[in-house]
Amino acid sequence: MEELNQQQKIRLNKALSERESTLREEIRREVIAQDDYVQLASEVPDPGDQSFANLSVDLGNAAVTRDINELRAVELARKRMQSGTYGECAACGYPIPFERLQAMPTAERCAPCQENYERTHHEGHRGATM
Repeated sequence: MEELNQQQKIRLNKALSERESTLREEIRREVIAQDDYVQLASEVPDPGDQSFANLSVDLGNAAVTRDINELRAVELARKRMQSGTYGECAACGYPIPFERLQAMPTAERCAPCQENYERTHHEGHRGATM
């Protein structure tokens, strides 16, 4: 496998910047929408409307949390770019293929190591819930 060339790094940096902008806008919109639902929940006397407003706030919180986590992943990818470790698998140290990084610019691991991580991570949670 080859390391990333300068052109590829530029393209991936641009993809990270675009995703960061999109995430910040989505978070901003979701926070504004949550404020509207919180206001609605406090004003409506109907329990059904209040339940809907509360559900909407919960879903909005989940969306914001997901977006914030992805934004952190973007920031970590940028730090790896600055340190020169971007595109290097955190688990095995081999280069992450450009195609994988195009699909997921925040990837920290090559596909085989990511699959192993998910399998191991998932099994740990499954065993804890039984």
